[in-house]
Amino acid sequence: MPLRPTSHSPQVPNPPSLPLLDTDVLRTFVAIAESGSFTRAAEQVFRTPAALSMQIKRLEETLGQALFVREARKVSLTAEGEVLLGFGRRLLKLNEEAVAQFLTPPVEGTVRFGMPDDVGTRVLPGVLAQFARTHPAVQVDVIVGRSVDLQKNIDQGKLDLVLVTDGSLGMEPGRGDVVHSEPLVWVGREGGIAVQRSPLPIALASHGCAWRAMALTALDRAGIAYRIAYTSENSAGQEAAMVADLAIAPFPASLVRSPLRKLERTPRGGPDLPPLGNYQISLIRREGTGPASDALAGYVTEAFRSWRH
Repeated sequence: MPLRPTSHSPQVPNPPSLPLLDTDVLRTFVAIAESGSFTRAAEQVFRTPAALSMQIKRLEETLGQALFVREARKVSLTAEGEVLLGFGRRLLKLNEEAVAQFLTPPVEGTVRFGMPDDVGTRVLPGVLAQFARTHPAVQVDVIVGRSVDLQKNIDQGKLDLVLVTDGSLGMEPGRGDVVHSEPLVWVGREGGIAVQRSPLPIALASHGCAWRAMALTALDRAGIAYRIAYTSENSAGQEAAMVADLAIAPFPASLVRSPLRKLERTPRGGPDLPPLGNYQISLIRREGTGPASDALAGYVTEAFRSWRH
């Protein structure tokens, strides 16, 4: 017969409750982490640097961890601070979504959103999932294409919002807001032999792509013989050529993944591969599109900002 507890059975104490993180303190912490300065962060949150210092001190005491390395002119995150930054951003975003759900008037309509294919693989899934939760009455129609075509479409009123790669042939320079910048690097298959060949086989996007122009200009200036071995309308085609070891290619550093690797020089005493520099992504909005388009633009900008960090 199973034993039944009696009034004399020992009581198991409830575990102590963990402290809650204050949203205001988290906002201060994130501002300092992203600006690298108590002074700059104080200007953003409209408080004095001394007040911010006290908030961070209490936060570090609550968590039992040092969150910042304080130097003469800047502050940087400790390993524990980097972990908290990820949690902090997510908690602040969830708080914003929860408040908006009740206090923000419902937004309806359709947003026609265009972007190059390489951009979509990075931020689009997360942006659309989050936007759908907070704006369920807004329909987002996504168009994938070349930057130059996307810019023409927004000028013709066919799109409301576009992401474009700056520097593409035929595009008007300086339009929109820069939301992302990163190095373009030479990439090939790990242990591959394409980089050993002469002339150097390269895989490029179609004519007019900014990556293509940057790569050809760099090779010409370095005096490296090359041949265009593979041309594709999208970055997936370039990636396929590299994985098959048919060629090397200019590629965003953030997209390099196994079995590909970054290349810096040709082997067997050959010349160093020339640096390619940074490329930028800009967000262009069509005037007069309304709150639905503005809201999606905010989510896209925030996604790139969080993704960079």
